[in-house]
Order: sequence, then structure tokens, then C-alpha cells
Amino acid sequence: MRIYGVVGWKNAGKTGLMERLVAEITGRGFSVSTVKHAHHTFDVDQPGKDSYRHRDAGAREVLLASRTRWALMHEMRNDEEPTLEALLTKLAPVDLVLVEGYKRDAHPKVEAHRSVTGNPLIAPEDPTVRAIAADVAVDSDRPVFDLNDTVSIADFVLKEVGL
Repeated sequence: MRIYGVVGWKNAGKTGLMERLVAEITGRGFSVSTVKHAHHTFDVDQPGKDSYRHRDAGAREVLLASRTRWALMHEMRNDEEPTLEALLTKLAPVDLVLVEGYKRDAHPKVEAHRSVTGNPLIAPEDPTVRAIAADVAVDSDRPVFDLNDTVSIADFVLKEVGL
């Protein structure tokens, strides 16, 4: 499976870049799935809804299905976070999986960087960061793209993964 990541510190523009890359790459006819790492507890449904009530009652997995989509929720009752590798096995085959977060994993990545955050670049300390997408000029030994130049970033990612 071809995977490519988007990493960066909080408010660096990761989600916006992911959204634009998915639209650009699927617009070129490729199938894309995404994996997003969350650092906190989250819910995909609301208290009081049937699926929430099933999970709250102790169900290990709840599959919610309709005519337009389905979602499988799996409760980690042992409080151990699954690895990216394990999660990727849950996805149906696609041309490319874009991963937001998981900055410490070994897959290739582009770093999103916005100067307003005041955070340092991840790239100098991480050889898996293959390019930087920034809203300011950046001095780097890797390719640097304008954070909003989605077409060029998509071209780079697709070339990197052989698509």
C-alpha cells in the first residue's frame, strides 16, 4: 500500500493541506483514503444515539450502516493505542493513503509549516520528512513548496509514491 504523510505542529495547516490534497489527487482519478491521528478522546456519534448507547453498554465494536455510508467503531478497552501499521490493515485497497499525524512513524512525509505558530521545523531532525510546505521562505536541503500550491505538492507526492 502506498502511504504518504502530512505532519506539522498544531495549527500548521495539516488538515487544510490534507483536504486540498485529497481533492486534487482524487480529481486526477486516483483513489485515496486517509488516516488521522487524534491526541484525545473523540466520538463520531452523540450521546443518546443508538450506536453510542451500544458502545456505552460495553460493545467492543459497533458497525453503523445506512444507504450512504457505514462506520465501524472499535473501542480500545485495554487503553493501548493501535499502531499505524495495524490500522492500515483495516482499510480497503486504494491507490494512496494520506496520513495526517503519526510524525514519529517511518513513512515519507511532507511537513506543513505556518510561521504564525512560532514552532521550529520538524524536517531538520527527521529524515522521513521529504519536503516542506510553508507560508514563508524556508532554508532547507529538501524541496520547499508554498503551503497553498496544492498542485505542485500533489505532483511531488505522486512522483514520490510512483503514481
